[in-house]
Amino acid sequence: MSTENEGTVVPPAPSAPPVPVETPAASPQVTAHEAPTTPLPPVPSSAPGTPEQAQAHAGQVSAYASAGAPEAGQGAGPAPEAGAWPPPPPPVTPSYMGGGSGADTGAPWGATYDQQQPKPKSGRGGLFAAVLVAALVAGGLGGGLGYTLAKDNDSTTSTTVSASQQTGGDLKRDAGTVAGVAAKALPSTVTIEAESSSGEGGTGTGFVFDTQGHIVTNNHVVAEAVDGGKLTATFPDGKKYDAEVVGHAQGYDVAVIKLKNAPSNLQPLTLGDSDKVAVGDSTIAIGAPFGLSNTVTTGIISAKNRPVASSDGSASSKASYMSALQTDASINPGNSGGPLLDASGNVIGINSAIQSSSGGGLGTGQSGSIGLGFAIPINQAKYVAQQLIKTGKPVYAKIGASVTLTEGTGGAQISQKSDDSPEPVETGGPAAAAGLKPGDVITKLDDHVIDSGPTLIGEIWTHKPGDKVQITYERDGKSKTVELTLGSREGDS
Repeated sequence: MSTENEGTVVPPAPSAPPVPVETPAASPQVTAHEAPTTPLPPVPSSAPGTPEQAQAHAGQVSAYASAGAPEAGQGAGPAPEAGAWPPPPPPVTPSYMGGGSGADTGAPWGATYDQQQPKPKSGRGGLFAAVLVAALVAGGLGGGLGYTLAKDNDSTTSTTVSASQQTGGDLKRDAGTVAGVAAKALPSTVTIEAESSSGEGGTGTGFVFDTQGHIVTNNHVVAEAVDGGKLTATFPDGKKYDAEVVGHAQGYDVAVIKLKNAPSNLQPLTLGDSDKVAVGDSTIAIGAPFGLSNTVTTGIISAKNRPVASSDGSASSKASYMSALQTDASINPGNSGGPLLDASGNVIGINSAIQSSSGGGLGTGQSGSIGLGFAIPINQAKYVAQQLIKTGKPVYAKIGASVTLTEGTGGAQISQKSDDSPEPVETGGPAAAAGLKPGDVITKLDDHVIDSGPTLIGEIWTHKPGDKVQITYERDGKSKTVELTLGSREGDS
């Protein structure tokens, strides 16, 4: 089985949570193992075939930011506590078919790691235990995911297909039915087309956030249009509006755009509480899979706190991390940025990534849903969107320490000091204040089991700067728990 992003081939991540992949304009690729806090290293052009290779690429991830919850059954990690995590996904080889454009490399992300050279080996099985490398689900223009839009040479560029919203004529549906929820939510959902100045582009989805014309979507959906590109949003009634990027957060994979000359009758979708979502709850996803806008699919929440990491695979990209909601509602390329709703029509997540059974890489085709879709919890996305609207920049929580991505550590191990890397524990930072030292292995954050660096990062990013958390770690065979106040970092660079 392979995980796919829409557009970028990325090496699998070591045992850690599933990785959300960014969706580039036309055919970016995703990285599975990067962590925020220091500039992430360039993403290799192809994914390593074995866990050892993934580890080599992963190196160290700084826990300056946060990590997601670990999964049970992970070979290298401690046994998860009851109810803490669903069983780990089977070994997968990531393959990415689309993602957002990469971000500039720069200052530490909040979690850092040292990238090591991969060890060339054959074989592609048993890559992860807990960390999923998921594929971004942004659609590609000009023939599909993984392909670049060539306006001058290709006369067969794809067309977004709009379907009538009135499938039942004047027939009314009860508010609590899927049809009733869809009828209310569809008018507030848009199909987004992003195109860079060089002609690369892709499609995705977004939804109305407020009456001022702000639309929330994924970073990887709009990444191509950030620097001088073209951005449009089309409503189900066919009305199309030009838009501009207000702010985007690569680490969270969240972006906010604003409609130009926005209509006065916008109806924002009601936001739910993703913390109160339970496994088994009904879900409804709306998006434009493969360019088929206004598509509604249904399913359930099949897991919570699923660690996911992703990147567009470019040399300058930084990874995205989330402790995701997992759903079996059909999610495909083009669904990225669309709302995941509960049975009452409240937004509980932003559809972002999928895991695919296709083993193909960039440009091998458009693989679809196999019932493993991942969404960014709306509580986290709401906070990020508000920050982007307010300042144009994301704010990340951090613990101020870098952790490794190697397996067999039983948790998120704080990196050892080396000559060619920054101090693993930030001087005067939250981790230092709490007494953490290089070599310590973090095994829990509050009541969430931590089995890897990416898991820790994803979990930290579910919090806000200033939050107090309980960190359990092991040192010299002894376990200790300390309270830590999360620090902050502004911006992606």
